[in-house]
Amino acid sequence: MGGDLIRLGSRASKLALWQAEYVKKELERTASLPVEIVKIRTTGDMILDTLLSSAGGKGLFVKEIEEALFSGKVDIAVHSMKDVPVDLPDGLGIVCVMKREDPRDVFLSARYELLEELPRGARVGTSSLRRQAQLLAARPDIEVVGLRGNVDTRIRKMEEGEYDAVILAAAGVRRLGWEDKIRQYLPVEHSVPAAGQGALGIEARLDDKSAAEMVAFLDDMETRLAVCAERKMIECMEGGCRAPVAAHAVISEGKILLTGMAGRPDGSEIVRGSRSGPMDAPVELGVALAEELLMRGGREIMETHRQTKE
Repeated sequence: MGGDLIRLGSRASKLALWQAEYVKKELERTASLPVEIVKIRTTGDMILDTLLSSAGGKGLFVKEIEEALFSGKVDIAVHSMKDVPVDLPDGLGIVCVMKREDPRDVFLSARYELLEELPRGARVGTSSLRRQAQLLAARPDIEVVGLRGNVDTRIRKMEEGEYDAVILAAAGVRRLGWEDKIRQYLPVEHSVPAAGQGALGIEARLDDKSAAEMVAFLDDMETRLAVCAERKMIECMEGGCRAPVAAHAVISEGKILLTGMAGRPDGSEIVRGSRSGPMDAPVELGVALAEELLMRGGREIMETHRQTKE
């Protein structure tokens, strides 16, 4: 750490800065060192005319921040866990996973109250193949249109009539204080969230033990275990932002219930499944559910998707 100052790396979007400010306040409230937020523009922030599934995936939002960690420009970084690739660079690690916000997807529209009320041919905006696959499985009569930009940009485009509706993560909408714009929370059974959705993670250099100790009080064990199971399932399916796969875990009565999904982007085939296991075995649970989904048709879905990207 630079002298008596903790340097916290963050993207410069409104939502990312909200997240960074939240961590900053928590650290300054409990630690004796002041925190400086270092804004870092990532490749993902600069590429706005291409969907992530075509531009290179989630790593686009963390690459430059991780380079800042390696160089010592920042001491820690805060990420939305759904933006963090399952494979981290050697020498870096997620040293803290904070208590999760609502992980569900939400439906926003200036004209319609429910997804079911959309007319045939309605234009629905989303940047996610995961959401696209599940939307089209439920409503094959609508048109799913690519949507990039920050949360506020996406909502503005919807309100200006460019889209009849948009699907976003509840956590981001709520954190920015726009909960009143949410028309419908989509049930997890119909729209399985992205792995890590709603959870914030703090990344640091693994050789910087003081950083891990400093943020340890922010770690939420149940969220960490749930996210671990989700990310392991995605890893075993060789999925990520470029693939229509999803995983969501909840913990109850000492067990983890993990739900997973793999689907074709056009919604023509969706494979969903759930498994439960002990809290102390999230990795094994993620592996087991991935194997089940792959065996039930997920392997063909993933192979076909990879071939279309090559």
